[in-house]
Amino acid sequence: MIDALDNTLRHLFLSNIPVLTSEAQVRFQPPDENWRHDVVNLNQMALNVYLVELRENRRMRSNGRHYSVSEGIVTSRGLPRQLDCHYLITAWSPAKPGPMVEPTIDEHLLLYQTTAVLMQADPIQPRKIYAPLPPPASYPQIFIDEELPTSIVPPEGFPKYAEFWGTMHGHDHPWKPAVYLVVTLPVVLDSRIEGPMVTTRITEYRQSNTLEPVEMWAEIGGTVYDATVSPPAVVPGTWVAIFEPSGAEVASTTTDNNGRFIFNLLRPGNYQLQFVSSSYPAAPPRNITVPSPTGEYNLQFT
Repeated sequence: MIDALDNTLRHLFLSNIPVLTSEAQVRFQPPDENWRHDVVNLNQMALNVYLVELRENRRMRSNGRHYSVSEGIVTSRGLPRQLDCHYLITAWSPAKPGPMVEPTIDEHLLLYQTTAVLMQADPIQPRKIYAPLPPPASYPQIFIDEELPTSIVPPEGFPKYAEFWGTMHGHDHPWKPAVYLVVTLPVVLDSRIEGPMVTTRITEYRQSNTLEPVEMWAEIGGTVYDATVSPPAVVPGTWVAIFEPSGAEVASTTTDNNGRFIFNLLRPGNYQLQFVSSSYPAAPPRNITVPSPTGEYNLQFT
């Protein structure tokens, strides 16, 4: 994911800063003596976008989980953790200072343009940055439509700036101004299997110190599938109704985006489920018992 963010930033700068026309002008290597030689050989203005630090953004941490259902099995995934990526962006000219040459002015102009582009793009959204073309085919799908919060040249600055330049080897390497950029990147966690979906919930009411029979109510849930395809696909928007053996309708509903339906406040006994969708031929009703011996109430178009 960090490599995708690097490429997104590179594309952003190349698309919006006229002096940058080649990928070689936006690089992510340490801004040391080797980089200085690369810029001279390139003989063009260049941006060094160096990732100096990674920190978890704990203010954005959540313990929540996202649940999904596939073929009756429930899986869950922790909501993404948030990773702050700290970049120092410096501008470089290949020219040597002289009586009539002042490369620092060109570097300052490039820094200003870089800052303006970042502020205009905040928050960073990869699909928008790559528009009108789509992101590369290899781009992480989960990342394409994310809006990534940014902090651009924050007032407190980078706290270890002097130490940073002190680690860059080389004698002809003066302190340079930098655009300090922090981009918050989601870290997607692995999913885990929670187990089969609960399809029946039983509620019992009883009075203490009496011999009155237990009053029992049930809530049932199922999924409507299109069984003409493999694997079967869920069918949202299906009308589902539950009837008593006498033919009296107890309740009706429509399936949600996951093809799920729920009926509650049912007495134990025999019922019939009927379901209709305009996209499928008429389906035969299904006779069920509540609570079900099999524990499932799914319906299928065949």
